[in-house]
Amino acid sequence: MMMRSCRTPAWFSVALLAIVVGCSSERRPSDAGNDESTTRDSAAAEGTSPAAADKPFVLGDLVEPFDPPPLAELDRAAEWQDRPVLDGMDNLRSQQDSEQPPPIPVEQALALRNTSDVENEQILNSLGRAAPADGAGIDYDATFVRHVGGDLKSTNPMLRSSITEAEYHAMTGFNGGNLITYDRDINYFAPAATIASWQTSKDHKLNKIVLRDDITWSDGKPITAYDVEFSFKVIMSSAVPILSLRQGVDQFRWVQAYDDRTVVIFHKDAFATNDDTLANFSIIPKHVYENSIADDTTLARSEYHTRLEDHPVVGGPYELTRRVRNQEFVVRRREDYYMFNGKQVRPKPHFKEIRTKAIEDFNTALLALKAGQIEEMYLRPEHWYTQANDAEFYRRNTKVHAVEWTAFHFVWNQKTPYFADRRVREAMSWAYDYKELLNTICRGLYQPCQGPFHPTNWAFPKNGPPPYHQDLDKAEDLLDEAGWTDSDGDGIRDQMINGRLVPFEFSLLTYQTETGLQASVLLKESLEKIGVICHVKATEFTVLVDSVQNRTFEAAMGGWAAGTDPDTTANIFATGETRNYASYSNPRVDELYEKGRREFDPEKRAAIYSEIHTTLWKDQPYTWLFYRNSFYAYSKKLRGYVFSPTGPYLFDPGMMSIYKPTVK
Repeated sequence: MMMRSCRTPAWFSVALLAIVVGCSSERRPSDAGNDESTTRDSAAAEGTSPAAADKPFVLGDLVEPFDPPPLAELDRAAEWQDRPVLDGMDNLRSQQDSEQPPPIPVEQALALRNTSDVENEQILNSLGRAAPADGAGIDYDATFVRHVGGDLKSTNPMLRSSITEAEYHAMTGFNGGNLITYDRDINYFAPAATIASWQTSKDHKLNKIVLRDDITWSDGKPITAYDVEFSFKVIMSSAVPILSLRQGVDQFRWVQAYDDRTVVIFHKDAFATNDDTLANFSIIPKHVYENSIADDTTLARSEYHTRLEDHPVVGGPYELTRRVRNQEFVVRRREDYYMFNGKQVRPKPHFKEIRTKAIEDFNTALLALKAGQIEEMYLRPEHWYTQANDAEFYRRNTKVHAVEWTAFHFVWNQKTPYFADRRVREAMSWAYDYKELLNTICRGLYQPCQGPFHPTNWAFPKNGPPPYHQDLDKAEDLLDEAGWTDSDGDGIRDQMINGRLVPFEFSLLTYQTETGLQASVLLKESLEKIGVICHVKATEFTVLVDSVQNRTFEAAMGGWAAGTDPDTTANIFATGETRNYASYSNPRVDELYEKGRREFDPEKRAAIYSEIHTTLWKDQPYTWLFYRNSFYAYSKKLRGYVFSPTGPYLFDPGMMSIYKPTVK
């Protein structure tokens, strides 16, 4: 199962947990949909109790009573420090001008075939350049036709449960679905399109945001600070079944709207992660929901809320105009987003319309891409090297790849008799045939994984651990030391546990994808050589999720896409946390997480998370397999696609940077 460990704005983001069961070559974040293989923060995936909807509704009942001081008093005492307020596109242009070499001519880039890293960089550097600031050469009447592997489940940002929905909110949501945002290097800032100023108190416990006075919801009502305050109280209402969205926001002590434009977020503690929480805080319109939520706390069942699903009130540059379940959804540019009182106040979004087609079968999607019926899609490894490598593909399209902080693994349940001993877990890692996995199954496209943080992440140790390689002798020695020997000569290792001879025979859960199955079967074959029996069980997504949440599994294949801050991995590895499916516990790791979120010095903070990384690598609660990069195909008509560690869309400007040039 693959999950998004953390909050990923753009959406993401609120603890945007994305679950993708299977191998990376079989799933990408936007594969969310019909099979629910990429849910993020979904009720099913996160264990949200259905009973929550049956509780009496009290708005904000999870918030402790607090009497916020007058704004004038805060202004006198806070010692406000100005924070960056930027235009995402201008920021991207500045980054590209200062960091990238001069691009090759567009015609030359379009003629290239992406067969090497050099060509990949040339294509990205040329075709991925930001659009001209004056809008010259942009076809503002164009339509962009996208692909996702699964349908949009909900249009309500409070109910987002997949990357598909995250990408939808990147187009329609207020600030892409969150209060603040971040750039491709995961530097936080407040979007100048909607926010006039952002300040943080000297003690880091307060954030003051002043909204612009020319921003409106799609129904014409102004977006105000009271919407922000109301959204906080909705999230912190026990009857509203959005448990995962609450994580992080529950560290707010209070959110107070002092007037239409000014809102102050009071934090419980001075955490270095407070910015990340702001970047994962979804906003909904108060006037739309304040009178309906008490009657339907699910925000989805009543006739009123059902109607809102297909006709949502949004605050972003696009609004939903068409939705055909399991086929497509269409958003159209909002004139009242960039125009106010007859005057243009924000940059005009590049596309008149963006259509997103849900095609679950990737072979069918690739045929549609070649036929020009869709204009972008994620490519699996087998497609990259075969079906996306011929003249038919390159006639209309090109392809690119970039680093993405997504890591896949086998998770070992330490509550079982098999994996409580670190030596056993280490033996599992030494036993695996990584060469076969990386070179054959994943076709040489991915690099071996070295732990929870990617080597390009600032939290990765300066002298990171070397990847494992197969060493069956070491694996056997470790199992011998742990007491797993073949005592009865039947070829299967065993051990006396509670007076009973227990064979080392366990089940590995995986999702029903070809590559995920291949990677899991490879573990089975590797372990057979050292006397361990592994039964591979491909199961339905909901069954797998139930098993890992209830810790009734023995081992499972999965993956985590990194969030915007390394602290978000605490909910995976800290003792007793919700997503700690391995039931892993190390007091030193718990101590380091607590220390890390309180440290503001970048170098000291990096050292803390580096130690966490090193400790986890030593303890091997997972056998880490590989990092998966982004692999995308784009129509040659498109320009401006840029990548971050969270992919091409879930940052600022992300989706909004793509455009089509006018035809000469």
